[in-house]
Amino acid sequence: MVTPPADSARYLASAPLTTWQGWDAFVHHSPAPAPAQDTGSGLWPQPAREDYHSELAIMRTPAMGDVFTAVRRLLLVNRRQQAGARRGLIISGPAATGKTTTMMALGRSFQLAQEHRQAQQSPCRPVLFISVPPAATPKMLVSEFARFLGMPLTERLNQTQITNAVCDLLCELGTQLILIDDVHLLDTRRRTGAETSDQLKYLGERIPATFVYSAIDIETSSLLSGVRGAQIAGRFRIFRHAPLAYGSEHDRTVWGDLVQAMEGLLRLRSHRPGTLHRHAAYLHARTGGRIGSLSHLIREAALIAIAEGSERITKQLLSEIELDAAAETQARPARTARTTPRT
Repeated sequence: MVTPPADSARYLASAPLTTWQGWDAFVHHSPAPAPAQDTGSGLWPQPAREDYHSELAIMRTPAMGDVFTAVRRLLLVNRRQQAGARRGLIISGPAATGKTTTMMALGRSFQLAQEHRQAQQSPCRPVLFISVPPAATPKMLVSEFARFLGMPLTERLNQTQITNAVCDLLCELGTQLILIDDVHLLDTRRRTGAETSDQLKYLGERIPATFVYSAIDIETSSLLSGVRGAQIAGRFRIFRHAPLAYGSEHDRTVWGDLVQAMEGLLRLRSHRPGTLHRHAAYLHARTGGRIGSLSHLIREAALIAIAEGSERITKQLLSEIELDAAAETQARPARTARTTPRT
């Protein structure tokens, strides 16, 4: 079994997830639990509380559950397939809707389960996680695989040599799940993008693993057009990772439960429980139902509340925080400036 680093928190802060050190740190790292009651100034130092709220977890959403189920089924379908490209999944949706977070949670859950099953077996690496580099070439793409695995790379190695070494090592390590983020960066209308798309297809045929891609609105990208696009569409299911809706009673319940769960993680000494849940409709309007925007809003508000000493989140405080451009553009009603004291 892979042994986690001695100081996971330090590795998590310094090593990218696209290396095995950073990925393993993420998989095995558990945030320090905050005291349920922290009324004394000496119980939990302010820097520790700031770190805690900066790292505030995203709760599991129905979309995560659907992705987990879809990938579990694909793993079963692909398990004994020896020839040809295996079936895969593309998580597609607008920015800041939690696609990468969902993919990371998927990889973490799968790796922990595999390590538990294979505790007495030889070392393995069940999951590989990379991100498509900008203007990627086939060699750049496969080099990302190599860097994750910690393989030494020199300029003398050509694309074929790196590819063969990567495929052989992943087969030896028993890698079953390969997660590739930012696939929308591949522009198949350009030669390098088309060749890199071909490289992905080749890797899918060489490596006996299930591939999961994450992309911004893959349906409108060039990746699904032409002959190459037809091949991808014929082998990959698209899961639409849309912002959470708020139209039906069920939608409002799902959103409210998410807000309530995140509020339950707060450790602010003067915060009134239920405040955020009461403002669930406002939070949806501010964030457009985007999980990433909601997480940013609550975490920044908590950190401001600690720094300024108020130790509570109010609607006024929330209204003063500038979010990402996508959320601000779609916010309804428009965000108001500070005009009244916080209540």
